[in-house]
Amino acid sequence: MDTKIDTRTSARLPAELVASNLFLLKRLGFAAKTRSLEMYEREGLNPYHYAILALLDAGLPETQAAIADSLGYDRGTLVGLLDELEQKALVERKRDPDDRRRHIVRLTADGKGTLTRLRRLTGRLEDEFLAPLDAEQRQALHALLLTLAERHEPRCAPLG
Repeated sequence: MDTKIDTRTSARLPAELVASNLFLLKRLGFAAKTRSLEMYEREGLNPYHYAILALLDAGLPETQAAIADSLGYDRGTLVGLLDELEQKALVERKRDPDDRRRHIVRLTADGKGTLTRLRRLTGRLEDEFLAPLDAEQRQALHALLLTLAERHEPRCAPLG
């Protein structure tokens, strides 16, 4: 399903809004999220699942609380997401032998295979969304976004 708005039949936005970088970032963010959710749904997953699988594959925090904190997810919401991933045998949770109150989360072999598919899907999504930009423009956009991330969303800032 294509979520692009037909500008011939839709009301145009005021120039004041279109002139705002923040407004454009928000609108583009909504459009990217909508497209992502639609495409991931066809795989029976969502972008939040992808982020969890990618985090685990990178060998980053493995406790439920650390995963939630790293990704900025509500801890209660993360439990539901992990339940979904566990039902699909993509992750496994075990009690931490050093602290029985905590659960250690690990990526399964099926989870690694699914992550490979989701990485390809994410690449296609990005290519489609950024199609109007050439390689140099994409690189410049990414550099600008990283600069903003360093200031406003440090979890997204590059390491080192």
